[in-house]
Amino acid sequence: MAISTIAGIDFSADAATVARQLIGVTVLLDGVGGRIVETEAYDREDAASHAFAGETERNASMFGPPAHAYVYRSYGIHWCLNFVCREAGHGAGVLIRALEPVAGLDVMRARRDALEERALCSGPGKLCQALGVTRAHDGMALEGASFTLLPAEAGLVVVEGIRIGISKAVDVPWRFGLAGSRFLSRPIRSQARN
Repeated sequence: MAISTIAGIDFSADAATVARQLIGVTVLLDGVGGRIVETEAYDREDAASHAFAGETERNASMFGPPAHAYVYRSYGIHWCLNFVCREAGHGAGVLIRALEPVAGLDVMRARRDALEERALCSGPGKLCQALGVTRAHDGMALEGASFTLLPAEAGLVVVEGIRIGISKAVDVPWRFGLAGSRFLSRPIRSQARN
C-alpha cells in the first residue's frame, strides 16, 4: 500500500487543502532545498489543470498515487514540480511555486548562477533549477531515496489569492503563501488566515 501521509500532510485530501497545508513544510531533494512558501492547487474538474482533458503520457503521474512527484516542462523551458494528491486515478496536484532556501545554498547558487538568496527559488522554474529537478523525478515517491519532507512549524499564517500565469479559471483562489515571506514569486494580495 502506498504511503499518503508525509510530514503531517495527508496527500489523499483535496488539492486546495494539501496546497494550504504544504506552506511551511521543508522539501529537500538529495539534501538540497527549503521551506515551501508558495503553492497552487489544481484539480481534474479545474479548467486550468493539466488533468482537465484526461490522462496523457505527459500528465500520467498526476493520475498516479498520492504523495508522488509530477514534473513537467513549462513552455518548453522550465521544469515545474508538483505533488500529486487525492486518490490514484483522480488527477489532482499542487504546484510548488516558491521556497525559502535553507539547505545546500552553495549548490543552488552554482545551479542558478545567482548569488542573492531571494533569487534562488522564487518561482517554479527557478526552484526546479536550484534543486536539480528534471523529468527523471517525475513519478518519484515523496518519501524515498531522493525526496525528504519535514513538517512545518505550528502557528504559521497562510494567505490565499488567485493563481497566476494561467488563462483559464483565473478567479479560483487556490494560490497559497506564507504571510510576510520575501521569497514569494509575486506578492499575494488577500486576507491572512491561520
